Amino acid sequence: MKRVLLSMVACMMTLVMQAQRVEVRYFHGKQRCITCRSIEKCAKEVLEESFASQQKKKKISMKVIDFSTEQGKPVAADHKVSFSSLFIVKIDKNGKETRTDLTRQGFQYAKRNPGEFKKILKEEITKALK
Repeated sequence: MKRVLLSMVACMMTLVMQAQRVEVRYFHGKQRCITCRSIEKCAKEVLEESFASQQKKKKISMKVIDFSTEQGKPVAADHKVSFSSLFIVKIDKNGKETRTDLTRQGFQYAKRNPGEFKKILKEEITKALK
């Protein structure tokens, strides 16, 4: 009986700890360089190639935010960004956000080594979904 109870508690804790949903948030300004466009392109490709079923279930989504617009300014201010940036955001059932900033990796790899960047993105998104 104890084993069954412990097993049920462990399963419930796993469900509680899982992300309610994950958002990939890509910020950009009015003018965009090749690398900035590559970051967005790679992020979209990773979602389409590796997380299509989660997108259909609304467990993961991507938001592209132009921080030079009136709608984008408050979101950018909340994230403390003023240049192209990429975040993986885990949102729990209470709406609490845990953000992982992948901006540095985006600028490092998206243009010259998109395969490496996609690998990093996939790993971070997979972690966020747990």
